[in-house]
Amino acid sequence: MRRTQHIIILLVAAILITGCGADNYVRKGDEFLARGEYYDAAAEYKKAYNHTPAKERAKRGQRAWKMAECYRRINYSAKAIAGYQNAIRYMQGDSLSLLHLARLQQKVGRYKDAKKTYETFLDSMPEHPLGRNGLQGISLAERWKERPTTYKVKREQLFNARRSDFSPMFYGDGHEQLYLTSTRPQAKGNEMSGITGIKNSDLFLSKKDENGKWTAVESIESEVNSEYDEGACAFTPDGATMYFTRCTSDPEYPRYAQIYKSQRSDASWSKPTLVEISRDTLSTFAHPAVSPDGRWLYFVSDMPGGLGGKDIWRYPLDSPGGVENLGEPVNSVGDELFPTFRANGEMYFSSDGHPGMGGLDLFRAKQDSTGRWSIENLKSPMNSAGDDFGMTFEGLHNRGFFSSNRGDARGWDHIYSFEKPEVIQTVKGWVYEKDGYELPEGLVYMVGDDGTNKKISVRGDGSFEEIIEPHVRYVLLGTCKGYLNHKQELSVDTSSVSREHVLQFPLASITTPVLVRNVFYEFDRADITPESTTALDSLVDLLNQNPNITIELASHCDYRGADAYNLRLSQRRAESVVNYLISKGIARDRLTPVGYGEARPKIVTRKISELNPFLQQGDTLSEAFIQRLKDEARQETCNALNRRTEFKVLRTTYGLFDPPAAARKPED
Repeated sequence: MRRTQHIIILLVAAILITGCGADNYVRKGDEFLARGEYYDAAAEYKKAYNHTPAKERAKRGQRAWKMAECYRRINYSAKAIAGYQNAIRYMQGDSLSLLHLARLQQKVGRYKDAKKTYETFLDSMPEHPLGRNGLQGISLAERWKERPTTYKVKREQLFNARRSDFSPMFYGDGHEQLYLTSTRPQAKGNEMSGITGIKNSDLFLSKKDENGKWTAVESIESEVNSEYDEGACAFTPDGATMYFTRCTSDPEYPRYAQIYKSQRSDASWSKPTLVEISRDTLSTFAHPAVSPDGRWLYFVSDMPGGLGGKDIWRYPLDSPGGVENLGEPVNSVGDELFPTFRANGEMYFSSDGHPGMGGLDLFRAKQDSTGRWSIENLKSPMNSAGDDFGMTFEGLHNRGFFSSNRGDARGWDHIYSFEKPEVIQTVKGWVYEKDGYELPEGLVYMVGDDGTNKKISVRGDGSFEEIIEPHVRYVLLGTCKGYLNHKQELSVDTSSVSREHVLQFPLASITTPVLVRNVFYEFDRADITPESTTALDSLVDLLNQNPNITIELASHCDYRGADAYNLRLSQRRAESVVNYLISKGIARDRLTPVGYGEARPKIVTRKISELNPFLQQGDTLSEAFIQRLKDEARQETCNALNRRTEFKVLRTTYGLFDPPAAARKPED
């Protein structure tokens, strides 16, 4: 009898201890959940579930539901499905458990199961938009998989490690660098994230080598990365500023993502500073994207005033003011995340709130002339049952990279390439100093007879690229402060093949003499040879494009020959060039011919020194300097540099203040 009583007492004690242990696990799980540490919370809820007696059905159901809620948030879809199924079996959870279960079943490609679960959910909540969209998405997904688009998608193993790699972003004028977010072992910090159970993410980088091949992913040596979570970066059009997301942690408070920025300095990134978009300290600010014109910072937030879940908002960068919610149809009652832009102005983003194939689907958004948005699902194969997000485009082309966790049972993300074959006509140009270097401060004005009117800022190498349409006549004007304008015209007759049209915009300086290349004279005479007409006709065009300038046209000789003879010869040669320009319609009073003989030897520029390493920038090619050179070939190179025709701008106001023709006095 005593033995039986003893056993009963032990069993009761064990049950009580087990029950207390399960409650402790729940309390720990609740603490982790309050801080947003879903992985750690799920682990505690799992322990609590396993220590809860089977007969305590309500408690087991509640703990299975909490476990499922955490697993859902960290993309452990299979475990979340099991958790919701147990919660529903024990008649626990909340009113949205069936919806979450259906969306997860759809996300792992179990469309038949998802359809049944959606239908059961809609029996009790028939008007719920996410339920209706989910059911519609299953029907669309089956159709899209049967008739995929022309996108070509490929997993790029070079960029992927054994954990999550996502949100790729091109950087550089030639798109020769690719930044990405990764939780690979090389990320800073040694602790595992309480959110995901793996390391916090950092920003990493891959570069193209001299053969145009991508190199292995490497860490970024800057203060951008820290022991916290960093990722999802974006760059301003000039490449001078990086925006990215950072999620810090505090044992006493929930985790909130914030946006930081870093400046490019000496080929590295500066210490990041917080971007204060709002004084709201209880909302998430993440996933920055900069509009192609550099005016707006787009971002994701769950701040009050949205349509539900996380929405896409924007914030003005050129004149800081209030934030704007993009509203419908971009935002929905679900989550809209990871906005990005193509250079043509199209915005791409991911959403689980619009009808789609499952998880996050990629969408394209366009604005019309009134500012209204329209959206389009990118369909299969760009989208899948899993999460598809974080696109980046190689310039104007419909190719680049994105991230997806399709086919990964652990929910880890990987980098994919994409390309959509398309016929695209582009114009690519360079704005640079005539006989000099690129002008990154340059602007190009592009006007088309279809109503196009654009002001284009050039990149750091002086280049720009724009899409053009067939059967449109364009006029492009290259400009830069301190330089004369240069005009080019372009029209495209056909759109049957892709083509890149290349234009050059060499700008002549207003403040320094400009060499007129390839002007030749008969030997020992002032007559211009026929080979010179191309160069001189280019000068005629420049004077016509800049009708308010007057110039000095100068001719120079080398030191060989008598000084007086060289002076007379150079004067006659300058006059020959001026006479040619007058014959082409240039007004005589805009032209001043001057022959300098050998009096003004050439001063070596940086460009000349690069082409002739034996010369240093600033050298004056005087007779004494040249005679000190022992090599005859080098002497002849210097003499050839001295024999030149140049022009210098004298005025930029010609004709601007002349009296009207009717008010002029007739000449005697």
